[in-house]
Amino acid sequence: MEQLKSDWLSRIGAAQDEATLEDLRVAAIGKKGDISLRMRDLGAMSPQERQIAGPALNALKDEVTTAIAAKKAALGDAALDERLRAEWLDVTLPARHRRNGTIHPVSQVTEEVTAIFADMGFAVAEGPQIETDWHNFDALNIPGHHPARAEMDTFYTHRAPGDDRPPHVLRTHTSPVQIRYMEAHGAPTRVIAPGRVYRADYDQTHTPMFHQVEGLAIDRDISMANLKWVLEAFFSAYFGRTVKTRFRASHFPFTEPSAEVDIQCSWEGGTVKVGEGNDWLEVLGSGMVHPKVLQAGGIDPTQWQGFAFGMGIDRIAMLKYGIPDLRAFFDSDLRWLRHYGFSALQMPSVHAGV
Repeated sequence: MEQLKSDWLSRIGAAQDEATLEDLRVAAIGKKGDISLRMRDLGAMSPQERQIAGPALNALKDEVTTAIAAKKAALGDAALDERLRAEWLDVTLPARHRRNGTIHPVSQVTEEVTAIFADMGFAVAEGPQIETDWHNFDALNIPGHHPARAEMDTFYTHRAPGDDRPPHVLRTHTSPVQIRYMEAHGAPTRVIAPGRVYRADYDQTHTPMFHQVEGLAIDRDISMANLKWVLEAFFSAYFGRTVKTRFRASHFPFTEPSAEVDIQCSWEGGTVKVGEGNDWLEVLGSGMVHPKVLQAGGIDPTQWQGFAFGMGIDRIAMLKYGIPDLRAFFDSDLRWLRHYGFSALQMPSVHAGV
């Protein structure tokens, strides 16, 4: 019996792979294996012989079974070690944690503004960021001597000597989009034009590149009362509370009459809170579209009239989300974006209760 055990344990220990080990298991303790057949012979033995051979065969079967299990585990460990040495990447390891991306506040607020005005039936229009001098100024009734047309305020594209093409500029507002939309679609119309604009200015509340949204509505009987309702509905939906507005007479070349629009606010500890208190904060310019602007867009001002408005997306983002410096939108590090960024778009609506 000792010789038999030694023989099987040696053969098991010498196995080089799991296939060989399985063959040995079948040959030793399978239904027709060597040890299994010997155990069947116990029935032909005398009681005295069974009393000696039985426990010995059972012990042998247990030792062979244990040796096979141990060898299988050792072969598995060796195979894993070899795989780890051969592979530079273990795909079974858990992935490293990565920060989720965030939505930039400008993108967030642009989507919010678009959603609110969409609820009021405004379409979205886009136009080129490099505009003709005519679309950016002349069509909007901005005269040649206006300060906005000076090179110290506007970025003009370079022209080589002898180039007699019309001047082009980096658009200073998205109002040219309104002209292009009127030319293409006529009246009636109701549209907003969000986008990137450029002016030669840089301080805490001005940057050379920033974002605006302008609105235009044209029909036969539109008035300043419609304009006031639209703006109050927008601000109430955007800030999530009732917001009063105040109109102050002003002057813009492209509207007549024109008005600066203030919103109700309070100042506490250097922080502005919109929709409460007795103070006012200027946020946008507006007015009834000047007849010359309607004519430039191919619309008869004797038959149609409308209102227009424009506001800075970056500035209303600062108001809603407490961002203190406009320049931080464009030159801050990732820590700033992680603080002010958005993980999902939350769309306000004029239909939500405020």
